[in-house]
Amino acid sequence: MATDTSRWLPTTRDEARVRGWDELDVILIAGDAYVDHPAFGHAVIGRLLESLGLRVAIVPQPNWRDDLRDFRKLGRPRLFFGISSGCMDPMVNHYTAARRRRSTDAYTPGGQAGFRPDYAGTVYAQILRRLFPDTPVIIGGIEGSLRRFTHYDYWADRLLPSILVSSGAQLLVYGMGEQPLRQIVRLLQRGVPFQSLTTVPQTALLLPDGAPLPRHRLWETHELASHETCLADKRAFARNFAQIERESNRRHAARLVQRVGHRLLVVNPPFPTMTQKEIDASFDLPYTRLPHPRYARRGPIPAFETIRDSVTLHRGCFGGCSFCTIAAHQGKAVASRSPESILREVERVAATPGFSGYISDLGGPSANMYGMQGKNDALCARCARPSCLYPRICRNLDTDHRPLLELYARVTAQPRVKKAFVASGIRYDLLVGRPPQDARASHCEEYLERVVTQHVSGRLKVAPEHTADAVLRLMRKPPFALFRALAARFEAICQRAGLDQQLVPYFMSSHPGCRLEDMAELAAITREEGLRLEQVQDFTPTPMTRATVMYYTGLDPDTLAPVYVARTLQEKRDQHRFFFWYKKENAAWIRAVLTRLGCGDLAARLLEPARPRGLPPSPQRRRRA
Repeated sequence: MATDTSRWLPTTRDEARVRGWDELDVILIAGDAYVDHPAFGHAVIGRLLESLGLRVAIVPQPNWRDDLRDFRKLGRPRLFFGISSGCMDPMVNHYTAARRRRSTDAYTPGGQAGFRPDYAGTVYAQILRRLFPDTPVIIGGIEGSLRRFTHYDYWADRLLPSILVSSGAQLLVYGMGEQPLRQIVRLLQRGVPFQSLTTVPQTALLLPDGAPLPRHRLWETHELASHETCLADKRAFARNFAQIERESNRRHAARLVQRVGHRLLVVNPPFPTMTQKEIDASFDLPYTRLPHPRYARRGPIPAFETIRDSVTLHRGCFGGCSFCTIAAHQGKAVASRSPESILREVERVAATPGFSGYISDLGGPSANMYGMQGKNDALCARCARPSCLYPRICRNLDTDHRPLLELYARVTAQPRVKKAFVASGIRYDLLVGRPPQDARASHCEEYLERVVTQHVSGRLKVAPEHTADAVLRLMRKPPFALFRALAARFEAICQRAGLDQQLVPYFMSSHPGCRLEDMAELAAITREEGLRLEQVQDFTPTPMTRATVMYYTGLDPDTLAPVYVARTLQEKRDQHRFFFWYKKENAAWIRAVLTRLGCGDLAARLLEPARPRGLPPSPQRRRRA
């Protein structure tokens, strides 16, 4: 018996014909498997375009190594091709921090690797330009967002120009694409030629040599150092990033232009943050929330299995961490859904066949930023701070956790929901270490008590990332003392409630500014805290982050002061090895390294039998974290 695929967007010509379509308006090329779920970007864009009355199809994970039949099978779309290489940059998806090829791909059925190329956006666009030279190509997704300017590519170990140069696409949509694509479609439907789409916010394009800059009466225009200047001068590249980040964080940003050879890259400023009505409309589209039936015999899609019963509450993050790409793609300002939209999705999750009664995550980029914004909007409109939390919480930020508390109560009151967990990481600097009056006004104690006692599935994730103040400053993360305060509160709540739960801290090695001595100190401190670390990662430079600029240039882009960088794979391996001080095979190496560095005291703290230091660590914190 044939499987009914009519609830999904078509992926084949036969599926399109079932809908009575003999021509398509837009064809989307996706690097991920097609999962019709709001956590997958190609599904969001496909459903959005469908809601605008367009005939849309998706070609997921096309084969780029054969006769290219996957790219040809649906023919030529009436309006344009759209490309998203996936929910992750393809190079991060494919390679570890040590540049070793990964053996699995979470966004492919069965977790199989090898179903998308390196630099997928460029490869897909080049194929489409060759096969359909007269049909416009729009590139987007996280790969397009993070590679829209000259950027450092860790895997090629050099600066690359905008992805528009390498791909040949006519237009780039950066960030979350609903707003610019809505305007693009509206203009095309009015008969505006594609080549005239030069002033759509949140898009980028290349102008040929000598072409005039499109006029826009409201936009300032700032020129960055050219791609060729950046190749010759790392300081120019660092200054470019500082300006890009500053404009990205402004409410009324400037248009940025950059010369690349004989052409001019034009990056238009972004749309305003989505309103609640706009973000609700995106999440309320008629997703099936399931993988396309074509994958029924190929095994589960790991990324989908992780989020199938989760609900996203908001987009954006105002944390401003140096190594994070969220703000560069989703924006600094938080766009929060209405409780009604969230509850509608909870009901859809609960109605899914096989639902166990457990919502796996009520979260977002940071679980406890829902509903938070500036108290005085006029002050936010003039602000260009990259972080509302670092070096201290902005006094204009409304950090009240009551909307979340009320939302959690409404979700758990749903008859088919046994429990709703918070699996996304929380920003604990919003909860501990604050003046008593601020903590009371923000309901910090109530929130922490509620989460620990009712919404933790045995483990609560947080990300101190490091223990050294100098490294944390470069990361734009709070002091480690705040993690200690959180751990004490977590332990007290668990003991009072009789709960056997774990606090799971995440740490990072090799971040710019981090030396071997800092990693040894991290290892010693976490040992004394009773932690044996497992949730650890080595810093991976990804395009469009402040930390990556520091890695490539050896400079702080804000001050141009020198920054130490563990650049070679051996240096990175050595730093990572300190996470596992407790392994017997590491003992001699640790002693030799720390003796050479003149840090014998650290060797003693790591390798000698532990001595009692006040109260012993609790069983919860003593366990592997």
